[in-house]
Amino acid sequence: MTTTTISSASPQPPVPRAAGTGERVFGLPLEHGPLAPATARHAAQAILETWGLDEEQVYDVLLVISELVTNAVVHALPPVVLHLHAAADDTSHVQVHVSDGGPQPTTTAADCWAAHRPDDEHGRGEAIISVLTDRAGTGCDTDGLIDHWATLDAA
Repeated sequence: MTTTTISSASPQPPVPRAAGTGERVFGLPLEHGPLAPATARHAAQAILETWGLDEEQVYDVLLVISELVTNAVVHALPPVVLHLHAAADDTSHVQVHVSDGGPQPTTTAADCWAAHRPDDEHGRGEAIISVLTDRAGTGCDTDGLIDHWATLDAA
């Protein structure tokens, strides 16, 4: 059975990627702003739990989602879209994809909402992702957006 879920957080949701037989897929367009990471975590948690991940697995995936979405909102142009993939009846691997519109033009620190956060809340995202994931990378998706992805061995 194939499950494809696209939530309508924006008026023009992206066309979902084709899901192979037995693949579970979730997609969520996100607002390009400070609430995007929390929105992504909240929506993804319910999906990951229905996919059978345990509490620790869900926590790790949500942390990676938070880091990737935060980076997309702080450093890239809209749109920002979260995609999750997992094989049916297999909770051992979850793929997280966060697509964005590419690098923002250079802005001053005062222009960025994240610049108003304490310094000790910045700069650890890449290390967190590398510790929690098996593989991570960046590429272009079929819509021409930048795709930041990570695969977690959730077993």
